[in-house]
Amino acid sequence: MNPDLEIKYFRAGTMFVRTVLFTAVLWTAASGCMKATSSTAWPESHPLGRESEPYQPETDPGRTASDAPDVAEPGGVISLPQALALAVMHSPELKAFSWEVRASEARGLQAGLSPNPEIAIQVEEVGGTGERSGFDGAETTVQLGQLIELAGKRSKREQVASLERRLAGWDYEARRWDVLTRTTHAFVEVLTAQERLTLAKELVQVSEEILNTVAYRVAAGKDSPVEETKARVALAGARIEQKQAYQRLTSARKRLALAWGSTCPLFEEVDGRLDAISPIPSEDEMTGLLEQNPDVARWATEMKRRRAVLTLEKAQAIPDPVLFGGLQRFHGADDTAVIFGLSVPLGVSNRNQGRILEARYDLAKGRDEQRAVETGLEADLADAYRVLSNAFVEVMDLKNEVLPGATSALAATRRGYGEGKFDYLTVLDAQRTFFYAKARYIESLASYHRARADVERLIGQGIDRVKTIRDREGSTTGQEG
Repeated sequence: MNPDLEIKYFRAGTMFVRTVLFTAVLWTAASGCMKATSSTAWPESHPLGRESEPYQPETDPGRTASDAPDVAEPGGVISLPQALALAVMHSPELKAFSWEVRASEARGLQAGLSPNPEIAIQVEEVGGTGERSGFDGAETTVQLGQLIELAGKRSKREQVASLERRLAGWDYEARRWDVLTRTTHAFVEVLTAQERLTLAKELVQVSEEILNTVAYRVAAGKDSPVEETKARVALAGARIEQKQAYQRLTSARKRLALAWGSTCPLFEEVDGRLDAISPIPSEDEMTGLLEQNPDVARWATEMKRRRAVLTLEKAQAIPDPVLFGGLQRFHGADDTAVIFGLSVPLGVSNRNQGRILEARYDLAKGRDEQRAVETGLEADLADAYRVLSNAFVEVMDLKNEVLPGATSALAATRRGYGEGKFDYLTVLDAQRTFFYAKARYIESLASYHRARADVERLIGQGIDRVKTIRDREGSTTGQEG
């Protein structure tokens, strides 16, 4: 064959292929742009910590940690609302988990995309002998194929992805509550450490005053020098306790700062009243609010997702045909013909039986898991409520009975010792009783606030809000009566 004629056929075939490829690219671009974006509302904050704006990561994951703004931690005195706001916005754990919400959005985007079309190019009867030598009898076939999804597979995938996005929101909300609770615990620990340090300073001051009184009586020959030695030992022990209290406060401040990712706390102290307590609602009122807990509330969505997965797996059992069409070029005759066809997988052995059965088992498992979560949280609430109730009773008893008696006993023994009515051991015993009662009072207050935070984590709102709603409902009922 004439080489010039071969080049002519080759160029014609190349132009033909380019035209088909260009058409395929346009088709693919158009198909891809049909679902270019996916928007999901960020999880709505529930009553617990609603005033704290949650952290939302950038949609561009290319930003590095060094690009993130520094934590604007206030110096001086910090309040609980400030600490909670800092933790919710800057908690490393919450930041890491927030990317799961973004990832669920990306999975939703992917679920809504159609299958890509396929292009096939085939050249036959090339490089043979005789009439089939060169490109004389070449036949070039270019065809496009498109998988046609049946049984609404795409919409079912989107349904599953949508429910997974909602689950990511519930899980984020649960993590947010965990961060709020741990931050509250850390704040209470700092506040408790501050009270313990104040108590330790008071113990040192009282011990110094008693030592001065003992030293005066020893100098006057009214007491043995051994009593002064005992007083000095007691003062040394009080000073050791003060140093330990200061170290505990330093450690507690650092733990609180770690809640928002700071390794060196800038604040000096926390502002709050450890003795600010209030009566608690009944356990039945608390149990009725467990349904607001995201660990419980998420299961309504979780069961919908598992049912949607089962529906999707059933749809996957229906084979999807591939529709294809294209052009066939006959170089020898310089003719072109249209070709088209349809291919359908035969569901002979694989009808997705295993996946369907797995989805059924997963759905049945979910019902038991949901009940296990609900009963587990009820048990947790019972334990937390018991601790809270016991702490409240102990605080009230210490405040109203033990502390007043210990205070008056210490004052009376100190006054009586100065008058020679009591020996030093009596004074020392009264001093120990007073400071032990006060330390126990501080610890009971801390236990109350920690248990309160645990209960609020379980019911999803502040206890004061529960009492406000109850009082409002009671007032409305009274007016109707």
